Amino acid sequence: MTDAKENENFSFQAEIKQLLHLLSHSLYQNKEIAIRELVSNASDALDKFRHVSLTDGKFADDKPLEIQIIPDNDKHILTIRDNGIGMTKEDLISNLGTIAHSGSLDYLKNLTGDSKKDVSLIGQFGVGFYSAFMLADRVEVVTRSYQEDNGWQWESFGTGEFTIAETEVEERGTSIRLHLKEDLEEFTNPERLKFILTRYSTFVPHAIIMDGEHVNNQQPIWVEPKSQLTEEQYDSFYQYLTHRSEEKPLWHLHLSADSPIQFHSILYCAPHNMEKMGFGVMEHGLHLCAKRILVESQCRELLPEYLRFVQGIVDSADLPLNVSRESLQDNTIFRKIAKVLTKKVLDHLQKMSESSTEEYLKFYDEFGMTLREGVNQDFENRMKIAKLLRFRSSDADGEGLTSLDEYLGRAKEDQTQIYYIGGPSLPQVKNNPNLEVFKRKGLEVLYLVDPVDEFMLAQLNTFEEKQIVSVDSADIEFPESTKSADDEQTAEAEEAASTPGFEKVVELFKEAIGEQVQDVRASKRLSEGIATLVSTGGISTQLEQALNMSAQQQSPMSKRILEVNASAALVKRLADISGNAEHYDFIKECGLQIYSNAMLSAGLLPNVDEMVHRVDDLLLNAAQSRSSIVT
Repeated sequence: MTDAKENENFSFQAEIKQLLHLLSHSLYQNKEIAIRELVSNASDALDKFRHVSLTDGKFADDKPLEIQIIPDNDKHILTIRDNGIGMTKEDLISNLGTIAHSGSLDYLKNLTGDSKKDVSLIGQFGVGFYSAFMLADRVEVVTRSYQEDNGWQWESFGTGEFTIAETEVEERGTSIRLHLKEDLEEFTNPERLKFILTRYSTFVPHAIIMDGEHVNNQQPIWVEPKSQLTEEQYDSFYQYLTHRSEEKPLWHLHLSADSPIQFHSILYCAPHNMEKMGFGVMEHGLHLCAKRILVESQCRELLPEYLRFVQGIVDSADLPLNVSRESLQDNTIFRKIAKVLTKKVLDHLQKMSESSTEEYLKFYDEFGMTLREGVNQDFENRMKIAKLLRFRSSDADGEGLTSLDEYLGRAKEDQTQIYYIGGPSLPQVKNNPNLEVFKRKGLEVLYLVDPVDEFMLAQLNTFEEKQIVSVDSADIEFPESTKSADDEQTAEAEEAASTPGFEKVVELFKEAIGEQVQDVRASKRLSEGIATLVSTGGISTQLEQALNMSAQQQSPMSKRILEVNASAALVKRLADISGNAEHYDFIKECGLQIYSNAMLSAGLLPNVDEMVHRVDDLLLNAAQSRSSIVT
């Protein structure tokens, strides 16, 4: 290259002047984006020349298409050079003197908050070249078109004008020389430049060379046919993305889509859930690329929150860096991609649950707690998510896990409800007296020891047109086919409940317990236990308690019905002695203690001081009734 000939002066378009003012005054803080934009432009120039050489062989040569990064610390200059298509004088005037999209400057000027701090949008408006003035107070562009023998030098100080002069250039292509601002010497530091290039431009389809090193040597395997990739290549790419050199993902999903939007993607599931280990909520988001150029490191719009365990990369040719402002404002493209990705992930999990049960249960053990959030977050896909959920149940006495589909596969033909029971622990759940009638009738019950599962099922409400209800609900409906299973028990209970003595016991219990319960009545569900609490509010006792504890201001628990087993030995004895008014106080004390015991079984805490004193009195009463005479 020789010295340029006489300069010809030009004025920037009015919008460019304003844009340069914004950039040169460091409105945006993420200055490294400028490197990404200039490398992206260089890559586009190389793509264009490759197309020309393939369609017109006379321009083809054997020189490799590449991008050179040349830092000069002594002169404080950074050069980015490509041997691509180059530019003519007319190209320089039209491409570097006007703004690509009307309205773009207004949008950039109005960025606020986090958007103002991140200039990652700038290339999306066709003004990526001008980001050079974020780094430089003087920019030179030396270029030679593949169609011409002479070259051109464009130069500007980022003010209102630029100059163009003819110059000699040995090879086709474009060199952008950034005369860096005084405080930006970091951009001639090879290590700093390598970090930036690796972060944003690793997958550029052309070699990026700096100091003889091929910086972007990681292959973008998502564009390769799945049939040509090995598990080792997938694992290696996962380790590259996550910076975990020894870790292998639980599974991967390689996707390509053409409609409604074209994109390629590789998704991974991490082997461990860091949230379970107490590390807080996982950062979520996929790497978003446009034609292999990184646009956003953690794009949260591409997958819903409940799929935050998915990591990976999405590359769309339909999301160019000069995507229209309207598309960015309404996120139409993101929503279309997200809809496809979400469906593919859920379909993959469903297929895994059917064909690789052990592998799926390993996944579910790690991420089931995250996946179930989707029932409340994603109404459109909640039934797909529901099919993926797993629960303990009475079918295997709480061992193993079952799906809702498997539950219904074992249900009675005329069963209209799915039954569940909640509690603070599995032993307490299994010993809940409300389960007695379900055991007699041979009805399976889901065991829930996490209040979140109860909340989630309450939100789901139905599955395959079957209502989901808690076993302590007053709305329980038993299948007609199970009624004969406990006819004898029912007849005995009805007979015991119809006696005057039991009616008096219920009356005394009501007097003693008072407004603490909604009602006291004979139970049709108990055969062994003495009493149980039944919910009338549509949600279980445990769920109401959990919701109340999480509320900012706690409110009293809703009143429940105390159901008493008329056939229980203690209740029968109380009925026997109820004919003597002298025993009324004793029966009332027993009623209060029976109510406290039912509260404990339901996971509720009674008044401990009152209960302790009452138990002491009852024990004393029982001891005094015994004779001290030895026979």
